[in-house]
Amino acid sequence: MTIRVLLADDQELVRAGFRMILETQADLEVVGEAADGVEAVAATRRLRPDVVLMDIRMPNLDGLQATRRIVAARSGSRVVILTTFDLDEYVYQALTAGASGFLLKNAPPEQLIGAVRVVAAGDALLAPSITRRVIEQFAQLPPPGGTDALTGLTERERQVLQLIARGLSNAEIASELVVSDATVKSHVAHLLAKLQLRDRVQAVVLAYESGLVRPGAK
Repeated sequence: MTIRVLLADDQELVRAGFRMILETQADLEVVGEAADGVEAVAATRRLRPDVVLMDIRMPNLDGLQATRRIVAARSGSRVVILTTFDLDEYVYQALTAGASGFLLKNAPPEQLIGAVRVVAAGDALLAPSITRRVIEQFAQLPPPGGTDALTGLTERERQVLQLIARGLSNAEIASELVVSDATVKSHVAHLLAKLQLRDRVQAVVLAYESGLVRPGAK
């Protein structure tokens, strides 16, 4: 199955570079490009890409606003925010806007390729450096809801949530718990449904906010 990608960035050279990287992969196809947020929203509506790689700082409509419109339209397209600005405010705004991932533009090509595949598969991701910053922010805040927010989860689902919060993939969680990938996928789907969460990013946030996982915990 081919993953269809839309590139949204106001710099043509950046788009060309991303296109060159992605099109080295047989399962990735760049179906369109956009030079600003308005074009990105229109192109997403028209082309229905699986993944939109979205720059934050663009003219006419920035990437965060464009992401909100794309998510609100429920097109099924998932957004990965790409930026050179490793700033906390953008992380929170991007997650609030409904982005499924956040990656720095200086990430190595294999990380960009991996990000597209992960998000297209229905998972969500944060760059390691971004994840650390998010965790540091939660470390400074008292847990607002306590683990009461997790009422209804089974013990195994809590274990899976803890491992998600540590950044493990489904395959890594399966290895850790000595179960099949399918079993882990089922646990993840159930806990997201029970907690009314959109994806793994929101699950990580809740795991730290609830106090289930503490920064630095292994």
